[in-house]
Amino acid sequence: MGGHIPVAGGLHSVGLSYARELKAEAVQVFVANPRGWATPAGSPRQDEAFRAACAEESVPAYVHAPYLINFGSHTEATAERSVVSLRHSLRRGREIGARGVVVHTGSATGGRERSAALRQVRELLLPLLDELTQDDDPFLLLESTAGQGASLCARIWDFGPYFEALDAHPKLGVCLDTCHVFAAGHDLSEPDGVHRTLDQLADTVGADRLKLIHANDSQDAAGARKDRHANIGAGRIGEAPFRALMTHPATEGVPLVIETPGGREGHAADVERLKKLRDG
Repeated sequence: MGGHIPVAGGLHSVGLSYARELKAEAVQVFVANPRGWATPAGSPRQDEAFRAACAEESVPAYVHAPYLINFGSHTEATAERSVVSLRHSLRRGREIGARGVVVHTGSATGGRERSAALRQVRELLLPLLDELTQDDDPFLLLESTAGQGASLCARIWDFGPYFEALDAHPKLGVCLDTCHVFAAGHDLSEPDGVHRTLDQLADTVGADRLKLIHANDSQDAAGARKDRHANIGAGRIGEAPFRALMTHPATEGVPLVIETPGGREGHAADVERLKKLRDG
């Protein structure tokens, strides 16, 4: 159980200090402005200290790529910048010892057909996956959206065509966001909702492809297609489904990272709540 941690001012000095206050067992970070295209080099000293501390304390780390990335975009500039931005996140992920880099699956913009957008996804993304040849290279983890607009991947079965477009590359995985799949129409609050959804994911891409979970409750109802996170147990998903999440075979050994409101206190409470659900 862990959280997305702030790293402005120092990946190790600021980020891991925050993580320790949360008693986080896993962490996720940005290595660039999430709402920009800049590709900062980072600090080798902070990188090494962060990597060493995570290894020593057995804290798996993950990188979240910038939100602007969209490999389905009809705009040439956006597509080109997406390649540069994701390559940067993957390189930085390797430098800090991250297990995976999370990227949103994007949308087909400009009225383009889904099939055409997926062909472009293949053209642009497959070469980046093929660059991941080292043992310490991170996995690329696809995160589906809440279903807004012409999303390429919102429902669980949408991962199928996306994986097919990328030849089910061995370095490809899934980051499952509970708020996103709930908003897209998978009602996790139903008695068997969580296990049914995870069964569908395993049937679609294989049980071993789930590498990370974003544990977020939802402010809105199932199927609302609104990406508005809530604290664990305080939203429309509720607390019980998060306990159910931890009892499915596909989630064994898979870290849960929160991206919830409330700042430091809210984050610490959510991490503690998830640990109690797991341990109690």
